Amino acid sequence: MDAALALKMREQARFNMIEQQIRTWEVLDPVVLELLNQVPREDFVPERYQGLAFADLEIPLGHGQLMLSPKLEARMLQALQIRKSETVLEIGTGSGYMTALLAKMAKEVYSIERIAELSSNAAQKLVAHSISNVILEVGDGANRWSDGSYDVIVLTGSVPMLPTAFENQLNPGGRLLAVVGEAPVMEAMLITCISAGVYSRISLFETCIPQLVNAVQPQQFNF
Repeated sequence: MDAALALKMREQARFNMIEQQIRTWEVLDPVVLELLNQVPREDFVPERYQGLAFADLEIPLGHGQLMLSPKLEARMLQALQIRKSETVLEIGTGSGYMTALLAKMAKEVYSIERIAELSSNAAQKLVAHSISNVILEVGDGANRWSDGSYDVIVLTGSVPMLPTAFENQLNPGGRLLAVVGEAPVMEAMLITCISAGVYSRISLFETCIPQLVNAVQPQQFNF
């Protein structure tokens, strides 16, 4: 296929994704929409699935992990309202695409990935796109990560119950976005730190995404 034609088709597919998936799911923030147009999602998708880069589905990344759907990534970004002065903690680097979007909005992003190969692949892609305000670390962040505090925390996998450790790592005014619950129905929750130890919680929408490996499980009672 002619390179110019291939580029035209790719840009049309990106336009259709934004107009038919993203906007119709109540994502209207111009900053988020422009980012989706600027950061090439297809470059973060495994080569064998690049034809699905703009489809409304989760894409396999290997190791049993999935890349979230475009509309969910966009809706999460819109809800967080990240500012250029803020520091972000992302639990679950995955493909590195959400990491790239967060980095474009924030001052600095700390992204934690349990699987070393995924973290390494994401690092290469971020470098290729000259994104340098990201610190990637390999480890299990399902319950908390380090003793730092952050303005924004994003969990890219679901948790049956949300550990309070994440809330405690928010700076005043900080926001935490997590998908909480168990299949088939989960809720995307936005938790805001009003002041030390005081939080507001808003249910944004229902969804269902894969669970973080090693996420804290509800206590089971046997009668």
